[in-house]
Amino acid sequence: MPIFSRFSALPAAVTVLTGTTALQMTLVAVGNITDFGTNQDFVRHVLAMDTTFQSPNMMWRAITSPGLADAAYLAIIAWEVLTALVLICGFIGCIRNHISGHASSTAYKLSGLGWVMQLMLFGIGFLAIGGEWFQMWQSSKWNGLQAALPHIIIASFGLVLAHLAAKDSPQR
Repeated sequence: MPIFSRFSALPAAVTVLTGTTALQMTLVAVGNITDFGTNQDFVRHVLAMDTTFQSPNMMWRAITSPGLADAAYLAIIAWEVLTALVLICGFIGCIRNHISGHASSTAYKLSGLGWVMQLMLFGIGFLAIGGEWFQMWQSSKWNGLQAALPHIIIASFGLVLAHLAAKDSPQR
């Protein structure tokens, strides 16, 4: 029996989306590691709030210490690497499901965990903390809100697909 005839479109969609986001998060992490300075500047400017409207009522939130900003950036990179690794494990599990012909919810749970991690990074980190707390939305130069939105949409959609697929597979 051909591998592709063993599963419906839903597990295949989860597999493809898991693989796509695993690759994307890997490339995001590798990009930040190999071109450290570009996004280091981004994080420093967002945290310093130096291109916002400079409202005295908000500027007390600014973090101007390069050391603290760099620590935050290193934490972001570490989270990106962990997210990529979890998604890679989910993708490998999905591929194993297809090859073996036996669906296991473990792969979907790993994919879902990876997407939750991605949502935390881009939803909590970029949208809430960067966008609102550090007023990133006010900056015309150092604004990552539009870049964060596709990550949030894809991860949210992936979570729905993974939940539906896990519901249809045996618990093991």
